[in-house]
Amino acid sequence: MPTSGTVNSPTGFSAYTDYSLASLNLNSVMRRLAQGTKGVVDDGAGVAISERMRSQATSSNMAMHNTENAVSLLQTADTWMQQISDHTARLHELAVSAADGTKTTTDKANIQTEFAALQNEIQRITGSAAKFNGQSLFDTTFSGTGAAVQVGADSGQTINIALVDLASTATTAVSTGFNWSALADSAVSATGATVGNVIEGLQAVVNFISQKRASLGAQQGRFEKTRGALVAYENQ
Repeated sequence: MPTSGTVNSPTGFSAYTDYSLASLNLNSVMRRLAQGTKGVVDDGAGVAISERMRSQATSSNMAMHNTENAVSLLQTADTWMQQISDHTARLHELAVSAADGTKTTTDKANIQTEFAALQNEIQRITGSAAKFNGQSLFDTTFSGTGAAVQVGADSGQTINIALVDLASTATTAVSTGFNWSALADSAVSATGATVGNVIEGLQAVVNFISQKRASLGAQQGRFEKTRGALVAYENQ
């Protein structure tokens, strides 16, 4: 460090000033290296831009996690709907089997036992079993316009998850005038005309579930494409 005698001379004072400025610059550089960022003293406008972009990037990263959650929910819903589809296909098969005049009363009673068990299982799935993060998938939670998922850093950048109310109390959810509980336990073992009504209703159910699964696939594809765009943005 310069001595007091050196500082008192013009040449020494100039050297001391240069030394002080160099020390300040060195301290500033070391601070930036340690923090990995510029301070407002170094570049006020640049820091403002940098902070805004950093906030945008971190928020976009969170939005990407939101899209991943949405995809997981839709995959879970489709897994449950696959089970419902399998059960309704079997119900349809049993109803057709029951519409056979060569079968005895005992035969039809056996068919009815399996029919009722499958019916109860579908009501269990749609009523309480099918959940994601503690929320029921097939009641009013995600039906109608659905639930909004923030998929971007800015306000209004949302996509709705729209499922369907398949609970046994939703009389119009499956098809007009038909729900799971509408299939009375005596339906299959009743007369041919009644069985015919059940067959017709189950055909509508099978078609309805297929359409809703197609909707799940379309929604999942949309969220996956959105996630891909967010990943590309993050990697820029």
